[in-house]
Amino acid sequence: MKVAVLNGSPKGEKSVTLQYALYLQKKFPAFEMTFHPVARQIQNLERDEEAFGQVIEDVRAAELVLWAFPLYFLSVSSQFKRFVELIFARRAEDAFRNRYAAAVSTSIHFFDHTAHNYVHALCDDLGMRYLGGYSAGMYDLLSSKERKRFLLFAENFQEAVRRGAPTAIAYPPLSWAPFAYHPGPGQPPVDLGGKRVLILTDATPADANLTAMAQTLRERFPREVDAANLHDVSIAGGCLGCISCGYDNRCVYFGRDGYREFFEARVKTADVIFLAGAMKDRALSSRWKLFFDRSFYNTHQPVLEGKQVGFLISGPLGQNANLREMLTAYTECMGGNLVGFVTDEPGDSALIDARIHEFARTAVRLAGQSYLRPATFLSTAGAKLMRDAIWGPLRFVFLADHRYYQRHGGYDFPQRQYKVRLRNALMTLLMRIPATRKDVQKRTIDEMVKPLRQVVESR
Repeated sequence: MKVAVLNGSPKGEKSVTLQYALYLQKKFPAFEMTFHPVARQIQNLERDEEAFGQVIEDVRAAELVLWAFPLYFLSVSSQFKRFVELIFARRAEDAFRNRYAAAVSTSIHFFDHTAHNYVHALCDDLGMRYLGGYSAGMYDLLSSKERKRFLLFAENFQEAVRRGAPTAIAYPPLSWAPFAYHPGPGQPPVDLGGKRVLILTDATPADANLTAMAQTLRERFPREVDAANLHDVSIAGGCLGCISCGYDNRCVYFGRDGYREFFEARVKTADVIFLAGAMKDRALSSRWKLFFDRSFYNTHQPVLEGKQVGFLISGPLGQNANLREMLTAYTECMGGNLVGFVTDEPGDSALIDARIHEFARTAVRLAGQSYLRPATFLSTAGAKLMRDAIWGPLRFVFLADHRYYQRHGGYDFPQRQYKVRLRNALMTLLMRIPATRKDVQKRTIDEMVKPLRQVVESR
């Protein structure tokens, strides 16, 4: 069986994920595998259409395409995302159509589901026959149990290809009717209240709606606010996954471009941040992904803590729940407060104007209140997963995080809750007595609500 492996790791041959694909090659001699480090070689693939064409021809000749990638900021790397954009820009979709596809990722399972959802949706858009994804822990290959599980995954997709098994589409095509947004007369300005506002966009000349929406947002304020286009920010390249930043948050690119200076001086100092982007396939652009990935020099620290964050999106976001979840999770995990989303989906310029005005007003008001909505599962679970990893196996690699967690109470394990531990030990013994157990079960619901009633009645 001919298999084309598209390696989405910027580390190329040193990729952890690649080792999983190589393991399959060793265990399945029938797999005729061709390996393409598309993320590592993205700049060459952009310049050299012949080299890009060779990748596409290998895909066309394959029976199965294996998308192999590490997790970078809730999704694939910016380099891999750029390769996906080249597929559509150079109209190479036909090479993927009707090919079987599978995905393999490595990570610590921090939002691995959103990355796999993205790749699955991409395969559906390309007309591929998706057979499933495998999300491995970075070092699962060291475990005999996990190796067996991984081989079963490969056996199953091999068998499906051999039988010509039918597959189902999980992500229907996006439906998007062209609409030209034309802003109307301005509304009364929104008082900034002394707050600093930053509007970031990736708009290109082709993104007329996004450009106009961002301009309308700027004009909702009585004086000039900070605004920048990511294409004007000096960014030498994508995150390399080298973890040089792990010790002291110093990126390998420091001194080679202006990204850190931009992020420190303009992003971290803003009270309100509006991120404006146009949907490209099932996500924002690779330029936006580059911005998110490179912010990893801050490692796993909530650098948007206390900030109000809003998204201005051109495209059918309402049909792309996975992207909405990624942007929501990004904001929440970074400590920011999600103001919301405004899109050009309504197809009504007056309505979009009104929503942008309310967007601006709400963001500034919430900033004045220092409002931060309660954490949901997204950031609560994410924080616990990251906390355990930094306290444990990743500590010496991410010492900057370790020091941050120590200073800010990030290690909030329950081991110091001595009263709770004592109560649990005592009640665990008492619950073995049938009469006590029956009494506790009878009173549980009343006892759960009792302290809350006391607050309600005393206020």
